[in-house]
Amino acid sequence: MANAVDVSNLYVSFQGKQVVQDVSFDLQKGRMLGIIGPNGAGKSTLLKAILGLIPNDSGKIRILDSSIQSTRKFIAYVPQRNDIDWDFPITVLDVVLIGTYPSLGLIKKPNKKHRDWALTCLTKVGMEEYKNRQIGELSGGQQQRVFLARALAQRADIFFLDEPFVGIDVTSEGMIIQILKELCYEGKTIAVVHHDLGKAESYFDDLLLLNKNVIHYGHAAEVLDPSILSKAYVHHRVFLNRPKEVPVS
Repeated sequence: MANAVDVSNLYVSFQGKQVVQDVSFDLQKGRMLGIIGPNGAGKSTLLKAILGLIPNDSGKIRILDSSIQSTRKFIAYVPQRNDIDWDFPITVLDVVLIGTYPSLGLIKKPNKKHRDWALTCLTKVGMEEYKNRQIGELSGGQQQRVFLARALAQRADIFFLDEPFVGIDVTSEGMIIQILKELCYEGKTIAVVHHDLGKAESYFDDLLLLNKNVIHYGHAAEVLDPSILSKAYVHHRVFLNRPKEVPVS
C-alpha cells in the first residue's frame, strides 16, 4: 500500500534547542496513527514540522509522494486548543467555511453551495444549532467538534490533529473518534498527537512512541508493551487501563 506520509532523518529545533532528532517513519494511507510520548518529547513540534508550520534543521518530508507545498490543499489540520484565539469575532459557521477556502482559488468567495456543505459538516458533528454563536462561547468539546467540522469541510485526504481530546467532555471525545474511524474506513489517513495511553489501543491502528527520537513504531498493541513504553517514559510511572503496569526505571 502506498504511503501518505514519509519522514526521513528529521531534525527540528525549537527556541534554540533541538527537540526532534533523527526521526524517520512512514504512514500508510488509510491508517490511524497515534503519536505518543512524555511531556517535552517533541510530539507537537514533529507534527508542525511535517506540516511546514515551523522550519526543520535537516531531513526529508514527503506528503503523498510530494512536497507539503504541492499537497497542502489535501491536508487538514486541527491545532491544539491553546493555539487558537477564542476571542476572535467569528461565528461557528464562518469557522467551518474556512475549510472550503483551499478549493475556492484566489478571488472566489464561498457561495450557497459552500455554506450548505459547511452546514452538512456541522450537522455531522452535532453542532448545526450553534452555527451563529461566536466560537468562544462554546465549551471545549463543542469547540473541538467545530474545528473537526472545518477539517471535514476541506474534503482532505490526510488529517493531522494535535491533542484533540484534551479538556473535552466524554460525549465529544466519543463522537470525534467515531468520525475519525469512519474517515479511515473511507480511505483517509489520520495522525493524532495523543496522551491517554489507556485508550490508545482502541483508538489507533499504529503508534509512534517518541522521546525526541523514535523509540518504537508499530501496531498499537505492540508499542504499548510495558517494556517498550518504559524506554520513553524513563522518569515517569505510566498506568494503562490494561492488566500490566509499566515498571519505574
